[in-house]
Amino acid sequence: MIITNISEIIAKELSFPLNKVNNSLELWLGGSTIPFMARYRKEKTGGLDEIQLRNLIDKYVYLTELTKRKATILKEIASQNQLTDKLKSEITNCFDKTQLEDLYAPYKPKRRTKATIAKEKGLEPLALLIQSLNTSSKTTQSLTEIVKNYINLEKEVSTVAEALSGASDILGETVAEKADIRAYLRDFFFKTGVFVSQIKKDYPEGSTKYEMYRNYQYSVRQIPPHNILALYRGEAEKILTVNVVVDETRVMSYLESQEIHTSNPEIRDFYRGMLKDSFNRLLKPTLIREIRSDRKKYADMESIKTFETNLRNLLLAPPGGMKPTMAIDPGFRTGCKVAILSETGQFLEYQAIFPHSGPEKQQQAQETVLNLIKKYHIQLIAIGNGTASRESDRFIREVIKHLDSPPIKVIVNESGASIYSASDLARQEFPNLDVTVRGAISIGRRLQDPLAELVKIDPKSIGVGQYQHDVEQKLLNKKLEETVESCVNYVGVDLNTASATLLQFVSGITPTIANNIVTYRNQKGVFKDRQELLKIPKLGAKTFEQCAGFLRIRNGDNPLDNTAVHPESYEVVIKIANHLQIALSDINQVEESQRKVIIKKLQSLNLEHFVTETVGIPTLEDVITELEKPGRDPRQQFQYATFQDAITEISDLKIGMELEGIVTNVVNFGAFVDIGVHQDGLVHISQLADHFVEDPKQIIHVGQIVKVQVLEVNEKLRRISLSMKEVTNK
Repeated sequence: MIITNISEIIAKELSFPLNKVNNSLELWLGGSTIPFMARYRKEKTGGLDEIQLRNLIDKYVYLTELTKRKATILKEIASQNQLTDKLKSEITNCFDKTQLEDLYAPYKPKRRTKATIAKEKGLEPLALLIQSLNTSSKTTQSLTEIVKNYINLEKEVSTVAEALSGASDILGETVAEKADIRAYLRDFFFKTGVFVSQIKKDYPEGSTKYEMYRNYQYSVRQIPPHNILALYRGEAEKILTVNVVVDETRVMSYLESQEIHTSNPEIRDFYRGMLKDSFNRLLKPTLIREIRSDRKKYADMESIKTFETNLRNLLLAPPGGMKPTMAIDPGFRTGCKVAILSETGQFLEYQAIFPHSGPEKQQQAQETVLNLIKKYHIQLIAIGNGTASRESDRFIREVIKHLDSPPIKVIVNESGASIYSASDLARQEFPNLDVTVRGAISIGRRLQDPLAELVKIDPKSIGVGQYQHDVEQKLLNKKLEETVESCVNYVGVDLNTASATLLQFVSGITPTIANNIVTYRNQKGVFKDRQELLKIPKLGAKTFEQCAGFLRIRNGDNPLDNTAVHPESYEVVIKIANHLQIALSDINQVEESQRKVIIKKLQSLNLEHFVTETVGIPTLEDVITELEKPGRDPRQQFQYATFQDAITEISDLKIGMELEGIVTNVVNFGAFVDIGVHQDGLVHISQLADHFVEDPKQIIHVGQIVKVQVLEVNEKLRRISLSMKEVTNK
């Protein structure tokens, strides 16, 4: 059940109309997935996109958890008979977890502290008396005389100093638990604090990768996320010391202004000492931990966003196409592993060739490659970018240059292919093949269709992250899974060729149902109609509703099954087709002149005539868009980088060279580019453009083909600095 108050808070914080929030939550709580809601329930969500819906749901989960926490806290404080109307109101109207815990701090069950020990010694009345003297205008009795009355040898309070120390501990804890003081100082630390780091003396200058942090200072509020993660990693490796410093004189001035109210010099001195101890022993360590934790969460989120963006661009990379493909996993001593794939990605044949082991074996390799190209009518050649890739690329270029219709030859990033080839999934798919052959198959398939193949690999193994092992892993996994789900449903899935791994990312489909679909397909043959899905075990009406629109059937009984039109909208499509006198069989017409006629008719429609209670203008607009280009692939047109033949090793690079390359990773401080020398070069954020760049993701993306200029080469450290300034890019 939706809590109205939560909906109103979400609507206000995200600036969404309340009805959009309520409708979206109703759909989600009813079992709808975000891709389904964004694509097929625009009338209810008001057209919120996936990002907006995920933000809405995340906020709902946060506030729901907060509501449960409030109930627990209220119950606990009430059990102590300390729940006042004012406190209850403050807790009820609090919508921030940190502030809520501040309110709860004075009542939270504690482990044994200095303050509790002092209370056990009977010093709480003394603390309360000193507190009252602090607010009175005058006191004639000296503090020493007052304290003498609380000396108690039986309770190990034998001196005035011991009694005052105990009273200070009690009052200091009280001050440290005040929500308003904690809130003020937390904000002060955030706005004025500075991260300070130093390299430990054990590491002389130039001996560590953390050299830039030797004497480093950066504002807490402005420190870049990659610097935070680097600092924490260096600290964990015991190379760096990292601290957060503030102007403590200003802190003490603030505390004294808030807590000291008397003009009595003895009481004032006592309070100054108590406040200094409270800050150094209780407030300061806690606030630094909170600031460090807050900045870590910020850095995690920014790094995860970068990872999400990179992964999305990688998964949505333009496919080479489902064409007969030769996949080559290159190597020197062990030779090149050649796998042949059909136009549906099916493994057909394997050969090992040794083009880099002398003239005789090179000639044999050439004959083998030419025979395979002729036998299988190869149109694509995928060459992994690992060891011997450039040499293998040169060999293949020489082999095919005299062919009348040479295949397209592409060097493919093979990150993660070896992990896939040794996985349980690969063993299940190819139980009788060696891991090297599986790796070659993966390289070929990721050229044919990157999305379908890369979903089989843990995203963290694909090589597009930033400090991915340092960020919060649960959140990282959640966000990456959401990204894969979003990409799969954006593109759509061929129901008759998709693997179980790919199918399980389709809206509403669980791993069990995905396996059931593949089993059914293997037993019964290809699907001819989307309605057949209802015969799959465990795939009921709700799952069908969620998944059907994202599954495609090529050459099926119903041409609409090859489109993103949801079966629930077929009736309205038939009405439109009848109105325009278009046969459904013509929907997938590819002949250009006939397609233009169909598009012209569709664009002339008055959509208002087809609106019903369940089908509104947004759905109708999507239907028309889909019918104009049925079954279209939303990914961009296929492109590939061309590396210079003479540049194969880092030693071949010269400063000033202009090269073409492909972006392999984008991070907060720049982008890494493969220029064909087995070592990616870095285009620092300052070298991405002739103007200031705040976020590299705004102007460059993984998979983009770029032109770069070599700025610096360090062969010893294998570092290449590149620039995109003043270089014309695609």
